Amino acid sequence: MASFMVKQMVGGQLKNLKGDLGVDKPEGEKSEAAAKGMTQEEFEQYQQQLEEEKQEREANFAQKKAERATVRSHFRDKYKLPKNELDAEQIQGARDDVELPQELAKMIAEDNQEEESKSSVLGQLTNLQNVDMDHLKNKAQATLEDLKNSAEKCALM
Repeated sequence: MASFMVKQMVGGQLKNLKGDLGVDKPEGEKSEAAAKGMTQEEFEQYQQQLEEEKQEREANFAQKKAERATVRSHFRDKYKLPKNELDAEQIQGARDDVELPQELAKMIAEDNQEEESKSSVLGQLTNLQNVDMDHLKNKAQATLEDLKNSAEKCALM
């Protein structure tokens, strides 16, 4: 009889402490879908839509990260800096083809054209056209006259 009394007093306290772990809900309580005012089917569609939106956001984020990694790797190649493995992993991890942004691609194309024109013979000739030929001619004549004057003053000649 004493054990029965102890069990009654401690058992009730223990049940309150544990809560409803492992106990099925009584049928009188509402499900999560009903609590939100939806049928079970609507709730499942809503959950599926949320999951799809989350996956789409994650894919867009991964794509943006890969584009940034592409830009960084381009500048590393251009300035001959050491490559970063994390960037390569991000580029490979993107599902779509990753390209440089259009504005950056235009800037790079313009830089490449300028470098090519400067390194070509025609590019060097255009640089010569920008030189003031009259000034250069006058300077050369002045130097030649200085040499003649110094040669006349020379005792050996």
